[in-house]
Amino acid sequence: MSREPHDDLIIRSARPEDERELAVLNRASWSTLSDVSPEPPAEETVFDERHTPEQFLLAVLDGRIVGYIRQVPPTPLASNRHVRQIQGLAVDDTARGRGVGRRLVEAACAAARAEGARKMTLRVLGWNAPARRLYESCGFVVEGSLAEEFLIDGRYVDDIWMARRLAG
Repeated sequence: MSREPHDDLIIRSARPEDERELAVLNRASWSTLSDVSPEPPAEETVFDERHTPEQFLLAVLDGRIVGYIRQVPPTPLASNRHVRQIQGLAVDDTARGRGVGRRLVEAACAAARAEGARKMTLRVLGWNAPARRLYESCGFVVEGSLAEEFLIDGRYVDDIWMARRLAG
């Protein structure tokens, strides 16, 4: 029997004690390809009142966190409680190309669907071709874009809005 490279991958909810390892992964995965915020300082934490452990799903391989995804309601409004938004996805360089990102996206969509969500949305930088390919392969489609929304490293970058129907 052949084993897939991700057979031992575990997807689980984050816990408060994961914060230090998550912060290291967050700093290591920061890139102008995918991030609009400045590089996080070494002492920055991941969890706070707006970023709680229950919003994160982790990919764990051989006891080590190799990826995370964060999905949240996009607003506090009751009128769009049926929507969830991916607001963060990272995979450690050592685990890339092994299906970790796909497994995280699918797990986040399944969790949102289980909570009654009908739609998952996300925003991705126009120049981030690897992420856009991943999301498209997971069933996301472009719903809109904001041209030249960000100025990163002296270049204007489009903000692409993507979505995937989860039910109905």
